[in-house]
Amino acid sequence: MSCLQGAENFHQCCQVFLKLSDQLRDGWSWEPIQGSEEGYMRKTALKSVFINSQATRNQDGSSSDLESHTSCDIIGDQLEQGATADEADVYGLTDDFGHEYDEDGSRSLLQYEYHILYSCSYMAPVLYFRASTLEGRSLSLEEVWSFVHPNFRSRLQHSPLTTITQQEHPLLGQPFFMIHPCKTEEFMRPVLQLETEQQRQANYILTWLSVVGPLVGLDVSLKYSTLPSPPTQAEASLQPVSPS
Repeated sequence: MSCLQGAENFHQCCQVFLKLSDQLRDGWSWEPIQGSEEGYMRKTALKSVFINSQATRNQDGSSSDLESHTSCDIIGDQLEQGATADEADVYGLTDDFGHEYDEDGSRSLLQYEYHILYSCSYMAPVLYFRASTLEGRSLSLEEVWSFVHPNFRSRLQHSPLTTITQQEHPLLGQPFFMIHPCKTEEFMRPVLQLETEQQRQANYILTWLSVVGPLVGLDVSLKYSTLPSPPTQAEASLQPVSPS
């Protein structure tokens, strides 16, 4: 199954995922929409990002301390100078998004809010998110692009609007960024096929989030794969009841 067949299946996968999240205290919750059967999963997180010592300028002329998309591409590559990936992290050369920085840079915290919704059009989950400084300033789309993990930056530069875009949240009516779901079935097909061949019981939401989350700094703990998958309500109702 390379797509998530129906909202009911989505809700069942979310139910299982949330139980695992509760065990790991990973911070995910279900947010229902009042007066509707719809809802979404939600998580907030603080992310450490690189700040260029030379402030960039926004289109309106105001100063922005966050690195621009251009500066992100020209930062010196510390790993090519002899440090391994692990060493770069230990010595403080990378931020939460895998970016590297030199002595002229520093760290800052951003507040990220992640939502997972179901798209009936694509029969797939969609990751919506927004980001702001601790002072409350929302990041622009260009700034969000600049914080994309380096492993995905090449694709983003070639086709940014089909990867990350800004749209109105379909349930809240507020502006959010989103990872476009148009390629979800394409990249999920071989991933799910591999899990089937390895005879692993796959939770679609967990597998999908492990793929798309790192694109925007949302890592999924490997501990999720070590926990037994709890039954859904439908499965639980079929369990035999022990005689008292």
